Amino acid sequence: MKILHVIRSADPEEGGPIEGILQRGQRLQELGHEVTVVALDGPNPAYADGFPLQLVSLGPGQGIYGHCADLAPWLAAHADEFDFISGHGIWQQGVAAMGPGLKNSRTPYVVWTHGMLDPWFDENKLKRLKKMIYWPRFLAPVLERAHAVMFTTEEERRLAENRFRPYRFRQQVVAYGTRGIVGDAEAMRAAFLQEFPELQGKRVLLFLSRVHPKKGCDLLVRAFGEVYGQNPDVMLVIAGPDQVNWIETLRSEAQAAGVADRIVWPGMLKGERKWGAFAAAEAFVLPSHQENFGIVVAEALSAGKPTLISDKVNIWREVIAAKAGIVALDTQAGATQLLREWEGLGAEGREAMSQQARPCFKEHFSVEGSVRDFLAVAEDAIKAKR
Repeated sequence: MKILHVIRSADPEEGGPIEGILQRGQRLQELGHEVTVVALDGPNPAYADGFPLQLVSLGPGQGIYGHCADLAPWLAAHADEFDFISGHGIWQQGVAAMGPGLKNSRTPYVVWTHGMLDPWFDENKLKRLKKMIYWPRFLAPVLERAHAVMFTTEEERRLAENRFRPYRFRQQVVAYGTRGIVGDAEAMRAAFLQEFPELQGKRVLLFLSRVHPKKGCDLLVRAFGEVYGQNPDVMLVIAGPDQVNWIETLRSEAQAAGVADRIVWPGMLKGERKWGAFAAAEAFVLPSHQENFGIVVAEALSAGKPTLISDKVNIWREVIAAKAGIVALDTQAGATQLLREWEGLGAEGREAMSQQARPCFKEHFSVEGSVRDFLAVAEDAIKAKR
């Protein structure tokens, strides 16, 4: 099968949707399928070397929505070379261009919302108004012609329902996952601790995601100070790209909380460095304000690490049911509760929860389940078009 993904940016540093595409795409290629990504990052983007899927980079897209006049004509010219098309990110140019670009194509397509219909985004009233105007004219027709609009959890689908009008399209919840930890965990752990020797012999809590207000990093820094301020045996690692120049503000928060010397900021971690961080940690913490799925949570579980997450991470129900983590509100009190409950478990309780992490991953979040559901949808869509 020849598969095309349409997305605003395929830069792996963006995380989220592109990470899911890469994880599933590599497995699909191993199974004999061809996977191409068309993105709007301009010619010869820096990440192109070593990109594991076939890449077509148009543009660059302009502005926050990535407007690119080249995309719709490219889709019109090439869509019928593919068997199945996936569009990602409903408020971005990629999906908008699928309307005119696929108007005369026989190739079936689906659209992934990736949490972009979550009520959390209503906090900006002006953006909400713009979306209400944009939806019926430009977006609803694309969604209605799609074989399905895809959701990665039932929680995501429920939160999105009837957020805009008209809301007439087929909704489908599919498994979403990751390949999980690969390599020698102990060797990667040792290498990570050698790189950051201040973590040697310490208990380590790990945050690994974009350093962004949406992720609740400020809540975590203050909670860490409150719960572990007087416990020098516990360290916090906040790893991830800082796309909004927020780290200095967070450092000031850490200084005020008296834990500035107990937080490590390694930047974005990839490959063995990322897995080494997971291996060195005793738990993963993500007090996010909105996550439609949270692939990094699944990665933590794959590494056998309990996940301390907010109830705005849409896989929280599965984590709780498996006793593989702790869940609280996405508030300051909630972030503090996560760490207090974790500490209150004691060494035996923490180890018991760790033993549940890997089984939770295998049951709910492996890439095999994601590939299985993706292929089932694609095959159904192709049959429906015949």
